Amino acid sequence: MVNSILKSQYDKAIQQTKTLIMDDVNKYLEKQETKPSFEQYMADRKVFIEQIWLNTWINTAASHIRYSEKKDYLTSKGFDISDLNKKDINRLFRNEIRDVDVFSYEGWLKAHIGDHEEKWENRYKEIRKIYLQHVEENNDLERKRKYSAKFSYYIEQLMEKHYEELFLYIRYLTGCNIAVEIDRNGIILPSMEITFEEYLSNEMDMSYNQFYFLEDRTETYENLIFQHLIDFFPSWVKDKLPTRIKEEYQEVFNQSLSNSFLLEASTPLLKEITGEFLEDLFPEYIIDLEKLLDIPFDMEIHKEIMEKDRKRKELKEAEDREEQRRRKEEEARMIEDIFGKEYYPPTSRNIKYVLHTGETNTGKTYQAINRMMEADSGLYLAPLRLLALEIYEKLNQQGVPCSLKTGEEEKLVLEAQHQSSTVEMFHEKEYYDVVVIDESQMIADKERGFSWYRAITKANAKEIHIIASLHAKNMLLQLLGDANVEVHEYRRDTPLQIEGDLFQLSKTRKGDALVCFSRRGVLETASELQRNGWQVSVIYGSMPPEARKKQMQRFIEGETKVIVSTDAIGMGLNLPIRRIVFLENDKFDGIRRRMLSSQEVKQIAGRAGRKGIYDIGRVAFTSDRKKMKYLLEKKDNDLYGFTIAPTNAVLERFQKYSNNLGLFFYLWGHFKSPEGTKKASLAEEVLLYEMIMDTMVEARMSLHDLFSFLKLPFATSEAALRAQWKINMEAIVENKDLPEPKLKTDSLEELELSYKAIGLHLLFLYKLERRTEAYYWEKLRGELSDQINDHLKAGIKGKKRVKTCRKCGKELSSRFKFSICNDCFHRT
Repeated sequence: MVNSILKSQYDKAIQQTKTLIMDDVNKYLEKQETKPSFEQYMADRKVFIEQIWLNTWINTAASHIRYSEKKDYLTSKGFDISDLNKKDINRLFRNEIRDVDVFSYEGWLKAHIGDHEEKWENRYKEIRKIYLQHVEENNDLERKRKYSAKFSYYIEQLMEKHYEELFLYIRYLTGCNIAVEIDRNGIILPSMEITFEEYLSNEMDMSYNQFYFLEDRTETYENLIFQHLIDFFPSWVKDKLPTRIKEEYQEVFNQSLSNSFLLEASTPLLKEITGEFLEDLFPEYIIDLEKLLDIPFDMEIHKEIMEKDRKRKELKEAEDREEQRRRKEEEARMIEDIFGKEYYPPTSRNIKYVLHTGETNTGKTYQAINRMMEADSGLYLAPLRLLALEIYEKLNQQGVPCSLKTGEEEKLVLEAQHQSSTVEMFHEKEYYDVVVIDESQMIADKERGFSWYRAITKANAKEIHIIASLHAKNMLLQLLGDANVEVHEYRRDTPLQIEGDLFQLSKTRKGDALVCFSRRGVLETASELQRNGWQVSVIYGSMPPEARKKQMQRFIEGETKVIVSTDAIGMGLNLPIRRIVFLENDKFDGIRRRMLSSQEVKQIAGRAGRKGIYDIGRVAFTSDRKKMKYLLEKKDNDLYGFTIAPTNAVLERFQKYSNNLGLFFYLWGHFKSPEGTKKASLAEEVLLYEMIMDTMVEARMSLHDLFSFLKLPFATSEAALRAQWKINMEAIVENKDLPEPKLKTDSLEELELSYKAIGLHLLFLYKLERRTEAYYWEKLRGELSDQINDHLKAGIKGKKRVKTCRKCGKELSSRFKFSICNDCFHRT
């Protein structure tokens, strides 16, 4: 008696077993050529049938009886399952039900069909008949399949043999399509030599019947060619097929060869050959294809036409290759003549070079400036307007008359023999007893580096003092060649100490300089500190030098206790900083966000612990202390490759060939710079040039003057300033007054942009020697600078953005990168 728990699944297993046994009977009978007896079947299949029942029963019960019922069944059988897991219980259940009332399949099968000879015989006949029908159908399908494969192969060979014939006809039809399209749309081809491929990748402007790039129409013509093949291919093939192939088709399919079968068998080949035809047509001239419309198709005539067209095209291409080779040779000769040996290290000159190398905050600049002050005349070249202004004021305060020239401003001091300038303002023809070139490691900068190269190699002086970081020493010595060079190396007297704990904004102390790498980061951090009661100075790159100086002065005089800055703080700014704090360890360099370099870390960290004020300089980090410590302490790799850019001499040589600046930029791009140098990209100059290319500005202005205006040092990244530059250039060639810059003062951002706009206006005024006008705009710019400073002094306003740790809820700095605080991170 089957247990009640098993009963329903037991009955289901019996029904499934019966079905499977009958399937096995049918499969057994269909393979027998003569009728076997029922007893023979049972003898052959007994073991298999027994396995059918066992598998069906165990699988049905195990799969469909609930787990709780399995446990109840085993418990009812006296098993203690309290310590067994689910897997063991399932295994025990399957073993226990193996012998439950085995289904008497043999008796059932015998009663069902075994005891009825007539029934057994009829089943055999029926099953055998169906089986033989299937075999015949399969054989018929296989014959058709083999014929289809054979037919496709034959078609492939036929198409290969007559490829040229097919191509000539497709060429003719395609040419007709093109001719009709050109005539219908009134298309004007831009050249007699436009190829079919070029034609497909261009479209006509229907408003002006002109060619312009819009979309690729290759797929359209590919479909057209394919349709042409579909249309004429069946009749073409039937004419070429031998009689035996057609008769064999009749035998296999019991009907005449149909177009539908022919296309079904040939379509993959037609698609493939369509692509080949298209590629063969790509290089052909449109004028050669469209003329085919007027020439009725004849195989021999069209073959002769195609061969003549191809020979003519080959001759034209050979001529073009020769012209291209000649042009490249001429181009190479021009490049050599124009750029030539312009950028090789200078030959020895009667100049004493003094190289001051060392770490930040070691007195390099101080020593060089003192020597310049002692000389009868001197020139100081700075990387920033602020530094040029600082030296200008220092010399005048110490009784050494000094003028200031930065491009955007001129302060001429009566009888001054000294001058302080930005490095871009250097002029080769001016003579000085002593020239001081600051931050000369910038010679490796790809955009600005050439200004240092030009100053170092072209300065006309008795002494040239070059100030640079240690890792630039070998490159500068290589550049100076066999010149008379005196080298001074400087070491810090004030050691740097890296703090062990990671910095938190709540741990800010008097004398701290907090460094991040964006204007937004500076202003947000300063705002947060101000809300916490700190008086803060701020410094960032786009800040006016006058405002920056006032912010520095507030920190120097103790009015503010903390300074927040970008990496601008690392460029020659001497401040009483106790501790440098890196709020970020990476920066966006204009292309990507990257980790700070070792030299950048040193340059910034070196501002901590000003000599004479502190005995030690402190450095702290907010994250990755180990990595940042390594960068600060590692020895820098030597700089390699100073930057070169076009000189006046280069421009003069170019003018022997052309006055087209577009050609000049092209040649510069193909000029291979000498070993140990790298070319300035001239990206900003090209950006401006493209704004006035082929306009009256380019037509009316000399190449030399135009290039000098392209090199004006302003923020070309600002679209408003680029537009202002273009308007000014147009005013110059039209002999009109320069338009006044548009000024807005409602926000800090507008004030800063207005300041830059006046700066650009001043660059034009001084270049045009309109100094009287410039004095007015300098005064106005000074007023804007004061407004910016007052804005910063009053505090950076803004709604506080609350950011909290997602674990503990502690408030985080708005510039904190992570979603959990450092404490929670270290506890995980």
